[in-house]
Amino acid sequence: MNSNQEKQECCSKSAPSAEELSRHLSELESRIGETYRDGVGVNPVDGENLPRRAEVVAITGKLLEVIFPGFDGRSQYHRARIGEDVALLLREIYSELFDQICRAIHYHYKEEACCEFGVSRRTNRAVFALLDALPEIRETMKIDVAAAYAGDPAAVSYDEIILSYPGIKAITIQRLAHVLYSVETPLIPRMMTEYAHSLTGIDIHPGATLGKGIFIDHGTGVVIGETAILGDNVRIYQGVTLGAGNFPKDACGMLIKGNKRHPTIGSNVTIYSNASVLGDITIGDNSVIGGNVWLTESLPAGTKITARPPEHRLKFANERS
Repeated sequence: MNSNQEKQECCSKSAPSAEELSRHLSELESRIGETYRDGVGVNPVDGENLPRRAEVVAITGKLLEVIFPGFDGRSQYHRARIGEDVALLLREIYSELFDQICRAIHYHYKEEACCEFGVSRRTNRAVFALLDALPEIRETMKIDVAAAYAGDPAAVSYDEIILSYPGIKAITIQRLAHVLYSVETPLIPRMMTEYAHSLTGIDIHPGATLGKGIFIDHGTGVVIGETAILGDNVRIYQGVTLGAGNFPKDACGMLIKGNKRHPTIGSNVTIYSNASVLGDITIGDNSVIGGNVWLTESLPAGTKITARPPEHRLKFANERS
């Protein structure tokens, strides 16, 4: 008997009987079923059916195709027909996005939505808000790409930046999601930006307001909070956090939501790696924040701030010895 036969025979001897397996699975089904009773973490088709992550991701991919046609490999475009091809793509996006936003509105507003007409009208408003914004977003992204080219000595071309820079992908998706966020679309904007986060390591909340010419270099670990506001030509390096300084609570101990709690960054500001800018503070135009700085106070325009250089403790220890 060879080794494979011995393994098969050993496995067959240790396997449960059909009756034991059936009983075990039946007990497991009952135990798991109990965890579904409260409805948490369940998305049934016959209930308040949530948007589907895979479809939102697919729609996001199509939106990226409209902004940068031919770069993500979905399709090949000929210059003479690009308008017609994108028009067909827009029809697909409209139909698919309408379905997903409709699900989100039904879920979020529940009885408040009151009637199918109200849901459809709210959904149509959100879809067209995004579609109508696409020309402006595309023009803004051209400025962002130019900023990346001007700000990175390693950049070879605009095309290389669009193809390979994670910051461009994260910013593009955030700009798309921000439009839906601005018209109070539930769920979908956050799903889009968390998809970008998973791809790039850059976490920009859809509520953040970004100016033009934003450049996020390297990008990994960058966090930009919901109420952050960035002016034009802001440059950010890896590991930067534009976060909340604290989280106020109400009389019941619950976090107060919706208040301004993240920084406002002026235009032409550079923030170097691993800096943390926290709270509802303002950084004036043309300022530079050095690496590893921990900042919780506002700065006037033109300020340059750096962290204290590290002490050479090893050298001093050797001198004493």
